[in-house]
Amino acid sequence: MKDAGELCRGLLRKAKSDRIAMEASLAAQAFDAGCFHAQQTAEKCLKAFLALQRVEFPYSHNLTKLTEICATIDATFRSLLPAVRPLTPYAVELRYDDSFWPSRQVAEEARSSALAVFRFVLDRLPADIRKSAE
Repeated sequence: MKDAGELCRGLLRKAKSDRIAMEASLAAQAFDAGCFHAQQTAEKCLKAFLALQRVEFPYSHNLTKLTEICATIDATFRSLLPAVRPLTPYAVELRYDDSFWPSRQVAEEARSSALAVFRFVLDRLPADIRKSAE
């Protein structure tokens, strides 16, 4: 079984990959894919924080739920709620709703939210762990 630091680093590497995919999708004007990867970036960052704290997290894409769990350890996580709420639907509903095609503005807002979560979480991790995502 992986130790907490190893699991955290692995999730941060996945978050970094999703961040790169988000940027590439937005550059290619694949705004739906960009929104999906924005959600995934935020999700993996939140789970990385929980993993390092040795807190079991649900296999859920619900970012509000994950943020609330993080807030039981560090109450400042509640400040992320306005950023994460709009991202949650991009995990599943967006992928299967053939009528949802986000605009550039919606995708840029998703990007901003994901990067805010990314920076917020990284600021709360030890420097040697942060390097996994930079």
